[in-house]
Amino acid sequence: MSVDAPARSIVRIILIAVGVAISLYLLWLLREPIGWIVLATFITVALSGPVNFLDRYVPRGLAIAAVYLGLLLLPVALGALVVPPLVNQANELADNLPEYAADAQEFVRDNETLRGLEEDYQIIDKVEEEAGKLPGRVDDAAVVLSDIGFGLVDSLFALVTILILAAFMLGSGRTWVQGGLALQPPDRAARLSRVLDRISAAVANYVAGALLQATIAGVLAYIVLAILGVPFRAPLAVLVGLFSLIPLVGATVAAVVVGVVTLFTDFPTATIVWTVWAIVYQQVENNVIQPQIQRRAVDVQPFVVLVAVLFGATLLGVIGAILAVPAAASIQIVIKEWWHYRLEGQARAAPAVPAAPGGPPGPPAPADAPP
Repeated sequence: MSVDAPARSIVRIILIAVGVAISLYLLWLLREPIGWIVLATFITVALSGPVNFLDRYVPRGLAIAAVYLGLLLLPVALGALVVPPLVNQANELADNLPEYAADAQEFVRDNETLRGLEEDYQIIDKVEEEAGKLPGRVDDAAVVLSDIGFGLVDSLFALVTILILAAFMLGSGRTWVQGGLALQPPDRAARLSRVLDRISAAVANYVAGALLQATIAGVLAYIVLAILGVPFRAPLAVLVGLFSLIPLVGATVAAVVVGVVTLFTDFPTATIVWTVWAIVYQQVENNVIQPQIQRRAVDVQPFVVLVAVLFGATLLGVIGAILAVPAAASIQIVIKEWWHYRLEGQARAAPAVPAAPGGPPGPPAPADAPP
């Protein structure tokens, strides 16, 4: 054995460790564009169904443009439905705010307990004192609004970039995949093609399941709000349905927004009923409706769905929670296909049992059979 062999092994290990560290550092630096590519891939797979359907009748470029137009018009239509009532409600609140303040002061004066608290702690005086400080905080508010504006611009740029990447993938993605599969042996290419088709179907089913879940949440919210007599229940129901697309936290955020509206409708009856309904429905949605819908859509067990959403939300926040279920389904498909491939390889490698004299050949021997 050469004396330099241990030295070469040490040098090789050091170089491998340095290469891994540099690769991880580059991945960390490129984490944002990599995340954009992952989101663009998800959007591409989700939109491939309607694009492929329209591709049968019109050129693919026109099909992509039509799907994108519908995708862009959807938030515009929802905004036209939701924003005007909310603006009107905000204007009405601003007009009636002095009356609300007078009612609050009268309520405090008529209530012995609250009147005692006012005498002891001068709550109204402190509120008026803080209100007097508001003009001096305009600069701070301007800085906060400026930061929010820059954040919105950055988010809009990221969204446009992601949509452009998805458009390129929709236009040329199939060519890239077929070119990559052509470089593989025929049996491996067929297996990889089958895996990609199953993953694509799982993502499309996940999107359909999420839309069904949002529809259920919106319809039930509309029914409850109609029973309570809450105004603007249609846009509020749409808001509930949209926020329910965000796993775990979306229903809570929507419930808080609707709860604030109920304060000005029939307080405290409507607020209490809505709060109880929101708490109960959120638990049912997170633990029953969503896992069952996604189990049927992507063939993943409810326990795995819930764990995947928790892990994804912890690692990547809202985006991770949204991508967790299709990622879990894709991993499950890859593992199952690999296991079948392994079993087929073992069956091919197993020696055949010698045939008896004058009889037909025997079946293959099991892989663990003694020689």
